[in-house]
Amino acid sequence: MITKELNTEFWVISDTHLIADSLHDEGQAFARMQKTSQGKDLYYQETVLTAFRRMAQQKKPAAIIVTGDLTFNGERVSAEKFAEIFKPLKDTKVLVIPGNHDIFDGWAREFRGKKQFYAGEISPMFWRSIFDRSYRQATDEDSSSLAYSVQLNPQYFLILADSNIYGKEETTEAPHTRGMIGKEQLKWIEKQFRYAQENNLRPILFMHHNLYVHNPAVNKGYVVDDAVELRRICARYNVKLAFSGHIHAQNIMGPHDMTPTTEVVTSSFCSNDQGYGVVRVHSRHITYVRRKFNMTRYLTKQEKQNYTLEHFHKYLKDLQLGSISADMMQSELNTYHDDIDLVQRMGRLFGWMNYHFFTGHNHIKASELAKIHASEEYQILVKHHPEYRIYLKTLYDTSSHTNLQVKIKY
Repeated sequence: MITKELNTEFWVISDTHLIADSLHDEGQAFARMQKTSQGKDLYYQETVLTAFRRMAQQKKPAAIIVTGDLTFNGERVSAEKFAEIFKPLKDTKVLVIPGNHDIFDGWAREFRGKKQFYAGEISPMFWRSIFDRSYRQATDEDSSSLAYSVQLNPQYFLILADSNIYGKEETTEAPHTRGMIGKEQLKWIEKQFRYAQENNLRPILFMHHNLYVHNPAVNKGYVVDDAVELRRICARYNVKLAFSGHIHAQNIMGPHDMTPTTEVVTSSFCSNDQGYGVVRVHSRHITYVRRKFNMTRYLTKQEKQNYTLEHFHKYLKDLQLGSISADMMQSELNTYHDDIDLVQRMGRLFGWMNYHFFTGHNHIKASELAKIHASEEYQILVKHHPEYRIYLKTLYDTSSHTNLQVKIKY
């Protein structure tokens, strides 16, 4: 048991995609990788995670739970650095599960000058060894995967599932995007739910891939292949809360059909606005609130001399908006080379629509959405890029639902 306190707090982060500083020289090859990383920050994550640890040392949550993709592309050195960064924590337990980029990822690389070199990958054995402090908290472990369970306090029980597909040895192939729990682990998860039921504990499920479809236009490879079976088990044992990551977007979906589970998807910590979840458990309810990490106050005096670190959210926003809109704008320039203003407006609109969705700030009035759809830039955008038409319609929500907080009653 992590704590005996009935009212306690833990934090959730996801998709940190840390690449250790020792694996690159900030040269040409690494700069090219940063440009193609879809808005992820690759340069500063050691500093960012160290600052986040300093905040935890000050505020002392019972646990920090990381729902996968700790590393950029499964570099063993990056996983070791992640563990090293959080090692000084005394009052907070760090519980990790792998993501699809962590175990036997054939894209693991280090970058020197203009060249890339293969980097040592992470095997399941190495993962358990590197994050031994997480597994030491386990009530039970699944022999068929990297899943384990942990009792948080006298009332709540955490099941940390391994939803990833990976081989049995190092590879040169790309990591799988899709995920699956598998028959053996499903049996183990049901065993944990049964244990919780028999001991009057309330189960909370964590995994990297999603339980539900959080975007009807983009879901292939993100929802676990055997979600139907997992939802059925969640319904059988009245699992009311689950956390996941993977889609890099902040999203909350309430109970679905016969499944009583509310799923919170945490946005990527290395992009957008450094979102993380604060979860407070009480005897009769749980509250979840998404917060933005204000890193500045946890930087050293020397780190504060760095303009980018001092204005990190602006840097991340510019990185994300530029990455999202760059390719689309380039293709439009070929058509509208004499109307740069229109192309820029299209780029800004496309970037901001995505940014609002990824940060969970995508709830607007129906009148505002109608104005966007009627704009010249939107009309030309969907005309020239019909592949975006359905996707763009899914990004905003005009209902009263929020993706930033939720309360679960027991």
